[in-house]
Amino acid sequence: MKTKILILLAIFALGTSVETQAQKLGKFGGLTEKKIGPKTIKVPYTDIVSYMGYAAPGNEDEVKDGKKFYYIYVWIPAVAPELGVRMMSPVGKTKVKGATSSAAYTENAGSKDFFDTYITLERSDIISKDNITEEGAKNANWTILERNDDSSEMPKQPSGSKYNSLLRYKSEVSDPLKALTVGLYRIGFTTYKTGEVKGTFLAQVAAPIKLPGVVMAKTIEDLKKGL
Repeated sequence: MKTKILILLAIFALGTSVETQAQKLGKFGGLTEKKIGPKTIKVPYTDIVSYMGYAAPGNEDEVKDGKKFYYIYVWIPAVAPELGVRMMSPVGKTKVKGATSSAAYTENAGSKDFFDTYITLERSDIISKDNITEEGAKNANWTILERNDDSSEMPKQPSGSKYNSLLRYKSEVSDPLKALTVGLYRIGFTTYKTGEVKGTFLAQVAAPIKLPGVVMAKTIEDLKKGL
């Protein structure tokens, strides 16, 4: 009997450990590295904007290459030397100060659903707030700057797999299409594997300098409200 109890306690402890680890989001470092003693670390971004949402079948924005894509629109108000984007699912018990929470997230915050995240950072040719409209965003020219599927830097999901995503992109000032200028951007996300995208998620956009006025929203309508 004692042996069975010990086994059950061990299983419970393991499950608790996995869940706790899944909710632990570490510092977000940029491309700049600094050596501290024997270790080399990525210098943490100084400006991070966070968004919590919930994705479910049927509310995808576009089907591209056979995959259902969802978008989070981002207004970047100033020239940036680099940007970092990361996403984790589920949000679980993670607490992030100052995060914007969508209505869909609030309604589904207790959901245990999660998905294998795959993200893209895309820049449009819209550089003025006055030109941001639903139709304008739909017809804009979008350039994929960077993408990521699985990142070893991100915490494990409840399944135990490191299927959360993180990317960093450095501005290429010599190329107008790849420079990080003022304008409308979006984070595209889906699941790398075949299946539906369903679950809560936390998305963050970060920079090594302060960018006052960054706005993140699931829709163009909500983005305009924050400008």
